[in-house]
Amino acid sequence: MFELLEPIATVTFSEGPNQAFLDLGMRDYWDGYFAGRAAPLGLAPAEVVHAVFYNFADGEVARHIPWVWGKITPQEAIAVRERSSAAALRQMIGELADSPALVRLADLATRAAVSAPTEGRVLYAGLRALEVPEEPVARLWHAATLLREHRGDGHNAALVAHGIGGTEAHVLLALSLGMRAEEFGRIHHLPKARLAAVVDGLRGRGLVDGNGAFTDAGRETKERIEALTDELAAPAYDTLSPEELDELITALEPITTAAQAADD
Repeated sequence: MFELLEPIATVTFSEGPNQAFLDLGMRDYWDGYFAGRAAPLGLAPAEVVHAVFYNFADGEVARHIPWVWGKITPQEAIAVRERSSAAALRQMIGELADSPALVRLADLATRAAVSAPTEGRVLYAGLRALEVPEEPVARLWHAATLLREHRGDGHNAALVAHGIGGTEAHVLLALSLGMRAEEFGRIHHLPKARLAAVVDGLRGRGLVDGNGAFTDAGRETKERIEALTDELAAPAYDTLSPEELDELITALEPITTAAQAADD
C-alpha cells in the first residue's frame, strides 16, 4: 500500500504545487513544503512542527515556521495545497482522471483513510479534522495523504521506540539505499563535524562499522523499524473486506503507474 499510495500523495511536492506556493509569496520550495504540510497543525510554533516532522535537522523548521504564516494563513495553505495537488495529479494521470472507476477508487481509499486510529498520530489527526474533498481526484489525493501521514506518524513511533533520532534516521535510510551519509541529499548540507558525530554515535551503538556502512545489527535494526512501521499502518485497512482491499490495490495500480511515469 505504501508503494501504491506514495506516488499519489507526493504529487504535493511536485512543480505545480511548488509554483502555487511561490505565487503566494513563498521564498523557496521549503517555505511551501512547510506551509502546506504543517498547515493542519494550525499556528503551531516551530518546536512543535519539528517534533512532528521529526527527521529534519535542528533549526531547519525554524527557518520557515512561523515566517510563512506572515504571508498566508494555515487555512489558505490547506486550500492551495489541495487545489494544486489535485490539479497536478489530474495532469499526471490524464484520461484516468475522468474514469468512472476513479470514483469507486476514491471512495474505497477514503473509507480506509478516515477509519484509522488517531491515538499518537498528531499529523494524521490534524488532517482527519479537515473536510474531505468531494471531487474524486482531489478526494483520492486527500485519502492517499491521510494514509501516508498515518503511516509516517507510526514510523516516528517506531524510530523513537528503537532510540533512533531524526538525523540518525536519515543516515540509516542513506545506508539502506547504498549511499554514504555525506552523499544523501537530505543531510549532505549539514556541517561535516555534526554529521560525523551522528555517524560516530551509530558506530558506538554497533549499528555502523568503521567504514560508515551497515553492520548486521544496523541492518537488522532498520528492518525491524520498517516492519513495525508496516504493522502500525495496517489497521487503516481493517475497515475494508479482503475483496475490497484487493479491489483497492487493483484500481490503484494504473493510477500509480501513470503518476510515476509522469514524474520520470
